[in-house]
Amino acid sequence: MKYMLLVYLDEHALSETERQECYRDSAKLARDLSASGHYIDASPLELTSTATSIRLRSGKRLVTDGPFAETREQLGGYYLVNAKDLDEAINIAPRVPVARMGTIEIRPVLEITGLPDMQQGMPCNLPKGVGATNE
Repeated sequence: MKYMLLVYLDEHALSETERQECYRDSAKLARDLSASGHYIDASPLELTSTATSIRLRSGKRLVTDGPFAETREQLGGYYLVNAKDLDEAINIAPRVPVARMGTIEIRPVLEITGLPDMQQGMPCNLPKGVGATNE
């Protein structure tokens, strides 16, 4: 089963040095998860100041700068993992470096029919290391 581990943190809580260490540790975790067969995908997100929120109301598109909601912690990234059950996903979550200072939300991925296959849907011009596999 697929689980999304959503990484929440006050995006201003880390110094630039701490942020780079977190990226390094996160990449190591992704390699470890890949070696154990749990890894599907992972990525940090840009700061919320770069976010754009879209709503459709009465047939009109509303575009707003910034995230959907103002909160103490912001969605900063994700891991998409394979786990046999919630317990296994719960055991993976504390390994995410941000878990020490933020929150990791675990959500099962609802798999529906009709979606493109991740391998087939990937553009062929992605840089090495980007996409469904990180070889």
